[in-house]
Amino acid sequence: MKTINLPVHAIAHARAGDKGDVSNISLIAYLDNGWDLINNLVTEDKIQSIFKRLGSTKVDRYELPNLKALNFVIHSVLGGGVNSSLRLDRHGKTLSSHLLLELVLPITKDMIPLNSPYLEKFI
Repeated sequence: MKTINLPVHAIAHARAGDKGDVSNISLIAYLDNGWDLINNLVTEDKIQSIFKRLGSTKVDRYELPNLKALNFVIHSVLGGGVNSSLRLDRHGKTLSSHLLLELVLPITKDMIPLNSPYLEKFI
């Protein structure tokens, strides 16, 4: 089946939270096929490479297969946390959007929801 390299937001959405200087980002697949790809390819090292320039020192990965989700705990990425960070987004809420754009994967048509504009890429 044909694959196209696309940002992961073609097949998933994300949520972010914070606790001190740690960001917690969940990556949630829309479909089972997308979940299989995310679960197989999205590693701690891949996430660390995306957030290292923001100061990340370590990434922990947790699988939530019943939710078709991966949860990543990203250490030291918030510039000290809410009370000490000089960053505009001290809670790190935009980090989930950053992940959805920066993480590019080889995606097949059957991983994309029916209402997605990304389906046009496969015509």
